[in-house]
Amino acid sequence: MPTDPERAEPDHAEHRKRLRARFAESGLSGFADHEALEFLLTFAIPRRDTKPVAKALLKRFKTLGGVMNADMRDLSAVDGIGEHSATLISLARAISERMFRQDAQNRFSLTSPQALYDYCRVSFGGLGREQFRAFFLNTRNELVAEEILQEGTIDQAAVYPRTVIEQAIRHKASGVLFAHNHPSGSLTPSPQDIDLTKRLSEAAATVGVRVHDHLIVSDHGYMSLREQGYM
Repeated sequence: MPTDPERAEPDHAEHRKRLRARFAESGLSGFADHEALEFLLTFAIPRRDTKPVAKALLKRFKTLGGVMNADMRDLSAVDGIGEHSATLISLARAISERMFRQDAQNRFSLTSPQALYDYCRVSFGGLGREQFRAFFLNTRNELVAEEILQEGTIDQAAVYPRTVIEQAIRHKASGVLFAHNHPSGSLTPSPQDIDLTKRLSEAAATVGVRVHDHLIVSDHGYMSLREQGYM
């Protein structure tokens, strides 16, 4: 019978107790990334030293954001990660994403869009594939819908203006913000990004919908094409 990777070794109760005490005293302040993952994994791996597993995750996915955004199947391919651990990591990310989405919906305004920027960064800034999203606004400039318009490599032909118009009409939107991620981590817009923004803005204007901004996000920040003068 194969050994369950999450139940392979003796308990490390004292070390886990110290991690819990540190977290209770000051949260994750002072925790290295591998220690944060190590602590999280203790809730799914009851009888194994989780430090090597945490370090293996970071080696495979490069950053903490890369780990949290990884697909469950890719997580399970890492030695020491079983179904419970992969589910726990994915659940932690999904809860954080929902919290930021709700915050964006409750606090969004065109004059102070930081909550939306934070949501984009957390939700898909760290994805290993490109994703293009649209956020539709009503006449009171409230967020009413979010749509993923394209996944995979984003180029000039990837997002069709007709799709944007159809979605805007479906949601009775008067405005829209676009956002897509750069898996490379770069926040510099490509010529294709700038051209696509122009074409989508012109198409949206034909049905009275204003494009307010286009964000480029990564797991460590964002760039606004409007703030940088590209719109």
